[in-house]
Amino acid sequence: MQTFSLTPTIASLNQKYHLIEDKKTWQKAQIYCRENHTDMISGSKQLQDARSANVLNSVGNKTHVHFGLFRDAWKWSDGSSFSFRYWHKGFNNQQPNSGQCAMFKFNDKGRWRNENCMAKKHFIYNVILIKENKTWEDALTYCRDHHHDLVTITNMDDQRWIQEKVKEASTDYVWMGLRYTCTLDLWFWVSDDVVRYKNWALDGQMDDCDMSGAMETRGKHQWFKRNDDEMLNFICSKK
Repeated sequence: MQTFSLTPTIASLNQKYHLIEDKKTWQKAQIYCRENHTDMISGSKQLQDARSANVLNSVGNKTHVHFGLFRDAWKWSDGSSFSFRYWHKGFNNQQPNSGQCAMFKFNDKGRWRNENCMAKKHFIYNVILIKENKTWEDALTYCRDHHHDLVTITNMDDQRWIQEKVKEASTDYVWMGLRYTCTLDLWFWVSDDVVRYKNWALDGQMDDCDMSGAMETRGKHQWFKRNDDEMLNFICSKK
């Protein structure tokens, strides 16, 4: 029994369909379509259009053809219904009591793998870049009124995630939730997390009053102390 893959691509203003006569598994067919065309053919209208365009004429009556319908038990924790998937080809972990939660590696092009939910991993929370110029205190108030808090960075994974966001900022630095207290003579996160991970520039950390921490939006995305009254973009963590 032969199995082909049917894929749609966009050409000019007209949608065209291509029959791929290489036999592939469904998942590999999906990857091929997304890398070389647009996606696997999806929805009843596209299927009808493909029939009307006689795309299937070269396929025998007994040939099976993949299309973009699949059953998926995976769910997003916030209830989102996004159908996009980016699984690593070897994601299907068949070990007992494993594979019920998703993870990805930064050094694997961000492709997804399944993993035991009890495994301890770093995690990423929602953040948003606010392209409004505010003092540090006004930025803190804005984040707490509209989102959750000014962002906290506790490890290198947080740093990598945030520095991708700040590239879109309109100021040279963005405020973080990092503040210096003269009374206690220390830097602290407004989220009450302890400052363990640090990414200060060589001349970036100076223990002066009325100073807060900001990340540079270009270069190495290191941290610098800035005067609280400077008007900068800022990063909020979301609830």
